[in-house]
Amino acid sequence: MSSASPLRDLRVRGDRLCHSLLELAQIGATKKGGVCRLALTDLDQQGRLWVVDKALRLGLEITTDQIGNTFMRRPGKNTQLAPIMTGSHIDTQPTGGKYDGNYGVLAGLEVIETLNDHGIETEAPIEVVFWTNEEGSRFTPVMMGSGVFAGVVSLEHAYEASDIAGKKVKEELQRIGFLGEQVPGEHPCGAYFEAHIEQGPVLENKDKVIGVVPAVMGLRWFDCTVQGFEAHAGPTPMDIRIDALQHATSIMQRVVAIANEFKPHGRGTVGMVQVFPNSRNVIPGQVQFSIDIRHPDAATLEKMTSLLKEYIAQVSKEKSIAIDLKEVSYFPPCNFDANCVDTIRQAAIDLGYSQMDVVSGAGHDAIYMNRLAPTGMIFIPCKDGVSHNEIEDAKAEHLEAGANVLLHSMLAFAKPIHR
Repeated sequence: MSSASPLRDLRVRGDRLCHSLLELAQIGATKKGGVCRLALTDLDQQGRLWVVDKALRLGLEITTDQIGNTFMRRPGKNTQLAPIMTGSHIDTQPTGGKYDGNYGVLAGLEVIETLNDHGIETEAPIEVVFWTNEEGSRFTPVMMGSGVFAGVVSLEHAYEASDIAGKKVKEELQRIGFLGEQVPGEHPCGAYFEAHIEQGPVLENKDKVIGVVPAVMGLRWFDCTVQGFEAHAGPTPMDIRIDALQHATSIMQRVVAIANEFKPHGRGTVGMVQVFPNSRNVIPGQVQFSIDIRHPDAATLEKMTSLLKEYIAQVSKEKSIAIDLKEVSYFPPCNFDANCVDTIRQAAIDLGYSQMDVVSGAGHDAIYMNRLAPTGMIFIPCKDGVSHNEIEDAKAEHLEAGANVLLHSMLAFAKPIHR
């Protein structure tokens, strides 16, 4: 949206957006000020109905597909054009915050309400979507709704996913009234924009208002099992021990070292460790642990993986121990559409907001949408970079700024009709 646009002074109402976010956050509110609204629970049903009711009051057309993704459309003048879409998710972590996902959905509805307020018509339709089970807290895989929509996850596989109580996705969708009829993926999309809190500390540390997201890091998840031999901690000499934990910790340190070799975007994390038999006077006989490595460049991520595997093979050979490394998940790096990225950056500049490029370290529904249509993401700062936590917070002026960038980015694609 160039500075010469007749709509250059158009802005959302930040107070209205903040009020909507706080109102939705009451559904599943926790004592610490966060939100627990797991996918396809009764609380998720209440949240979905609240959003749909708001959309209906804005005059939007509602469509729900077979995995529960719900699309809310503001018609455009040209009915042949695919909608310019925005959105995110409203399911949360068990100890989630008010803004993760919810901000993207309600910022989209605020964009539409702003257009309604000013009687602005667009050539292409504008649409807001909330995706099913983005968080993956109750059902796996994560980003289920957008994954099914993009054809990466089969509908049958998603339907069979069950929670710890054995309840399956399809029966829960039916129970809460969001088992739609539209075949996922048959819903057209001309372009997709997603506004989101950063979920990291970069923007706040750099004192920038808008994060322009050119890419999302690729990630590889592994389960590693180191097999040692349990023995008494007192009588067994150090030089003949087969201590699984000591060899496992050397691999864990190597994970971190590899990430540091590929700064600033390399990431290496061991977040889950199980030690057997986990007794204070027994030499550990087996250690199982997770490995999470990330990088936005596919070749670099592959190099990091190779270095990890080489080191594990070396430890196994030199120490004569069995080490099993199993890859359990892989998301390739995602590079967003250059035109969408440039449009977001220019909107931020035209609106007078400080901005910088920020590579996302977390996964988002936009990753799957990028396979189907030109896609871009807008980040705003969150307090102390904290997310997936009940204390998650964002400033009102930043929430408003991100929605304004979203508004003008979407208008650049949907083409306002000037009277």
